[in-house]
Amino acid sequence: MSQSDFKRQRKRLIEHELRSLGIRDEAVLHAMRKVPREEFVSEGLREFAYRNTPLPIESGQTISQPLIVASMTEALALTPDERVLEIGTGSGYSAAVLSQLAREVFTVERHRELALTAEERLRRLGYDNVHVLHADGTRGWPEKAPFDAIVVAAGSPDVPRPLLEQLREGGRLVIPAGETRGSQRLVRVVRRDGEFEYEPLTAVRFVPLIGEAGWQEEEDRQRTSVPPPARKRRPGLPEINSAKRSTRSGKAPITGRSPPRRTGKGRRKSNAYVQPTRTVTNTSCTYRRWTRFFCRSRSHRTGS
Repeated sequence: MSQSDFKRQRKRLIEHELRSLGIRDEAVLHAMRKVPREEFVSEGLREFAYRNTPLPIESGQTISQPLIVASMTEALALTPDERVLEIGTGSGYSAAVLSQLAREVFTVERHRELALTAEERLRRLGYDNVHVLHADGTRGWPEKAPFDAIVVAAGSPDVPRPLLEQLREGGRLVIPAGETRGSQRLVRVVRRDGEFEYEPLTAVRFVPLIGEAGWQEEEDRQRTSVPPPARKRRPGLPEINSAKRSTRSGKAPITGRSPPRRTGKGRRKSNAYVQPTRTVTNTSCTYRRWTRFFCRSRSHRTGS
């Protein structure tokens, strides 16, 4: 596709979708009109760059849906002289949009590959007021604090305390937060007189925010989880499923307790349950023996 085709698609996305879906800030719409989203996705996905949907990028991450980028940016209410901290650089697309609205953008990415790729891409495209750091995003960027606005592009179980501490008086923080990894609610936090005011915005779904003040690594969570207790077998009954596996695999068959033996019609020995065990070599035979025993016992008791 040519540059004119991408430009036409970008205009259609902004005018016919973002506006109709509730984005009203003209500065935000203008910023998104200037940033070429096709430059922030892989070559094979460029034709889908202006569909209002997230797209996969490197390291198992995604580039956010344009509507989400616009909504979160609009919620920040940026002015041209402000400094912004972004957590979760990803491809660098959101940072590029923020750079059109703020004086400086500081963005932190925990994946080294993404951080290096985004930094090179942003420099190549001329976004010189964006600074990229490879680090744990839940700790923020304390050396550059305080910030007028902070935006987090990953779902957190709560608002990380280090980010609140790096927010300037009167600053705004927008973050997806929720108790589960797969579902969050977008929350705006405003700092006033040393206090934090929380305002819920809309339901969203982001990749988890991994870090010291966020979610744990998936493998750590699996390693620390307690395995469920083993299911106990009912005493006195042979393990039928195990017997099937053993006889088919050629291994030694299991052993089980034999049913009571009869000495004559309607008579049983006093030692109904024989103590010595014997080999069970055929599962279906085992079931037939037990079935005959229980049926005859019932008939003997009822006199039928």
